[in-house]
Amino acid sequence: MDLDNKHQHFMRKALDLAKQAKEEGEVPVGAIIVFKDQVIAKGYNQTERLVDSTAHAEMIAITAAEEYMNSKYLKDCTLYVSLEPCLMCGGAIQWSQLGQIVYGASDPEKGCLSRNMHLFPKKTKIVAGILAQECEALIMDFFNSKRL
Repeated sequence: MDLDNKHQHFMRKALDLAKQAKEEGEVPVGAIIVFKDQVIAKGYNQTERLVDSTAHAEMIAITAAEEYMNSKYLKDCTLYVSLEPCLMCGGAIQWSQLGQIVYGASDPEKGCLSRNMHLFPKKTKIVAGILAQECEALIMDFFNSKRL
């Protein structure tokens, strides 16, 4: 499987989690963490369900991955997330030292990269725009339905 197909494959898994979040009335963001081509952690937004403003998809996935790896560092792991990480999640990514971040839709309003707040370690590889249209459409549909 070439790199583009690999990124799309794993982003689809993150998108499935985002759809699950939407079904539960949460902002539809999903995240997975991959180590050696295996999904080791999953998360989707659960801020409403848990009544916790920090229960973002990335935070849940990072916590699960660190437990799986028995390490607070995830240097050899890749985070796939359907929406560009916010400032809070960017900080968690920095502390966990994730090796690669692959995200779908950009978030010009709250995304840490869009706002030039590059918090990640310099060695962290960033890939943006994987299945961006699908990821963005899911977010837009969610917020448009809330405005009706």
